[in-house]
Amino acid sequence: MEKTLQQYQKATDLAKDIFIKKTKDYGTAWRILRPSSLTDQLFIKASRIRSIQEKGHAKVDDPIDLEFVGIINYSVMALIQLEHTDLSELEMPVDQVDELYAHYIKVAKDLMASKNHDYGEAWRDMRVSSITDLILMKLLRVKKIERNDGKTIISEGLDANYLDMINYAVFAMILIDEEKQS
Repeated sequence: MEKTLQQYQKATDLAKDIFIKKTKDYGTAWRILRPSSLTDQLFIKASRIRSIQEKGHAKVDDPIDLEFVGIINYSVMALIQLEHTDLSELEMPVDQVDELYAHYIKVAKDLMASKNHDYGEAWRDMRVSSITDLILMKLLRVKKIERNDGKTIISEGLDANYLDMINYAVFAMILIDEEKQS
C-alpha cells in the first residue's frame, strides 16, 4: 500500500501542478460552468481516450496520461462547483483554489485507501482500457443522476461518482507509468 500511496501522490501532484498553473493563467473562468457542463467535458476526455485505445494511435499529440490528468482536474472542478454554488464571485484566489483542490484530492485518496484495503488493489490487474470504460460508465450514471435533479433512490450521489473517477484516472496513470518503466 505504501507504494500505491507514493504513486498516487506523484500522479495527483502532476495534476495539481497543471491545475494551479492554468488557474494562474486563466483564473477560475471554469466557475461559470454548470456541473452538467463539466460532466460533458469529462465525457469528451474519456471518449477521446477510448477512441485512441481502439484505434491504436492519435492524430493530436496529447498523450493519454495527460487526458487522465484532465479527468482528475475536471472532476475536482465538478466537486468544487457542487459545493460552492454561489456564482456571484466567479473569480477565486489561487490560494483558495489550491486549498479546495487539496481537500478534494485528500477525500479521494482516503476513499481509495479504504477501497484498496477491502478490494486488495484489484485495480493493479486491470487493463487501462477497462478503467476507461469504468470512467465512461460513471459518466453515464452521473448524466442520469443529473437528469433526475441529483436525486437517487439507493445509489451514491454525484460527488461519490466524481471521486471514483479521480481514483480511476489515478490508477490509469499509475499503470501507464509502470508500463513505461518496464
